[in-house]
Amino acid sequence: MSGSFQTSTRLQTQVVVSMAGGNQRVCLIGAGPSGMSFLYQNEKLKAAGKNYANVVCYEKQSNWGGLWNYTWRTGVDEHGEICHGSQYRDLWSNGPKECLEFPDYTFKDHFGKPIPSFPPREVLFDYLKGRWNKYDLRKYVHFNTTVKHVTYNKTTDDFTVLTKDLASDHDLPPEKFSHVIVATGHFSVPNTPFFEGIDTFPGRVLHSHDFRHAREFKGQRLLIVGSSLSAEDISMQCRKMGSGEVVISYRKKTMGFKWPEGISERPLLTKVDGNTIHFKDGTTAEVDAIILCTGYLYHFPYLPESLRLKTDLSLYPAGLYKGTLWLDDGNNKVFYLGMQGQYYSFTMFDVQAEWTCAVICGHKKLPDRKEMETDVANWLKRLETLTDIKSEIALQTEFVCDLAREVGSKYNFNFNALFNKWADDKLANISTYRDQVYSSVSTSEQGLLHHTPWLSAYDDSLETFINQTPNKISQ
Repeated sequence: MSGSFQTSTRLQTQVVVSMAGGNQRVCLIGAGPSGMSFLYQNEKLKAAGKNYANVVCYEKQSNWGGLWNYTWRTGVDEHGEICHGSQYRDLWSNGPKECLEFPDYTFKDHFGKPIPSFPPREVLFDYLKGRWNKYDLRKYVHFNTTVKHVTYNKTTDDFTVLTKDLASDHDLPPEKFSHVIVATGHFSVPNTPFFEGIDTFPGRVLHSHDFRHAREFKGQRLLIVGSSLSAEDISMQCRKMGSGEVVISYRKKTMGFKWPEGISERPLLTKVDGNTIHFKDGTTAEVDAIILCTGYLYHFPYLPESLRLKTDLSLYPAGLYKGTLWLDDGNNKVFYLGMQGQYYSFTMFDVQAEWTCAVICGHKKLPDRKEMETDVANWLKRLETLTDIKSEIALQTEFVCDLAREVGSKYNFNFNALFNKWADDKLANISTYRDQVYSSVSTSEQGLLHHTPWLSAYDDSLETFINQTPNKISQ
C-alpha cells in the first residue's frame, strides 16, 4: 500500500471509501507479531467482503518479525537507531508451542506433520512468516522507516504522523490518519540499574538485550542479575554452552527451581569490588562477567505525553480498556497491542488485533466512557488478588478469552491447563522441561518427543529440528 491515499476525483474517492468500508486510514507502528496480527485480521475482513481499514505499517528494521528478526548487532543498528533486537542465536521457546499456536493456522498446517513442543528460534520465526505470507502481508509494510512524531489534531479528530526513511536519511512528508496503533513491543530498551563499583569491574558488563551467544562465556564465571524469565534462560544457556559457575542475584525472592550443578542463587548484590561481588547476605563471589537481566523500559519517544503509555510491566497496564484501547487522549482512536506481561503471546496479540480491527472497522461498538473506566478498574483490582504464577496464568487466560468472546470468536483460546502443566514441569526439573510434550488445543495432536534432550541439543537449525527422525511419539 502506498504511503498516501490518493484519488483523482470525488467519485473515485467515494468508490474507494465504500470498498474499504469507511474512511478509516490506520497508522500501524511496528511489523512484529502484534503488528502483523493486525494486518492479518484486517486482511481476513477484506477477504470475507467485510468492512476493513486502509493500513500503512511502518517498520524501522529491514525485515518483519520484531524481536524474532534476529540480528547480530547490539547498541545501535546500521542507521544509528536503537537496536530493536533482544534475541540471542541459541534461543529456544521457553513455553510449549501449543500455547503459541494460532487456531486458524496450526503448526501442523505449516509444517505438515507433528513437531516437538519446544522449537528453537528459527523454527518459530518460520511458522510466523508462513501465516503472514498466507495473505501476502509484506506489501503493506514500509521497511527502514521510523516514526518520528505523532500528533493528535483535536479540531479535525485525526493524527499527523511524521516519518523518516532511514535508508536514504530522508524525512518524509507528513501523513494524516484516522487511527494509530502502537505495536512496537516493550522488550527493546533495557533497564540498566547501577551498583557501587560496577563501573570499574574489569570484565564485561552487558544487559540481556545485548546478549547474542552463550558460547562467548565458555569457561567464565558469571553473575546474572535478575529473577525473570531471561535470567532463568540465559543462566541455563550459558551452563549448557560450557560456562563456569553461574550466580543469580535476585531482588525479592528466589525463582524456586532445582538448578543443575554450577548454578546458584544469592540475594541482591550490594557492591562490586574488582572481580568480587558482595551480596546482601554477607557472602561474596568471584566472577568474570556480569549480565543484567533487569528488564526493559516502556519507551515511546515519538508519542506526545497525552498519548504515551507509562507503566511498569503488568498483566494489565492501567489506562487501556480491554488492555488495548488508550483512554486518555485521542478520542478512542489510539490502540496498544502486546503491552502486557506475557504468559500468552502470539495468540493474545492476535485476539487483541482482531478486537482492534472490529472496533476500527465498525463491527464492534464501544460502551460509554464510564463503563470502560469501570471495566479497567475491575481488572486492576483483580491484579491485587494474584498470589502465584498459576493465578497469574488464570487471569491472563480470562483476559484472552474475554477478548475472544467480544469478537465472537469460534476458537478455543483457553490454554490454562497447558500453562499449568508447563509451570509444574519447570518446577519438577528446570533442565528437562523442554523435553516434555503437549497436545494441541486446536488439533488434539500430541507433539513429538525431540530426538535429543535440550541440554545436549546443540544443532538448533530449522532443517535439523524439522527433518529429524523421531524414535517415537511420547505416550
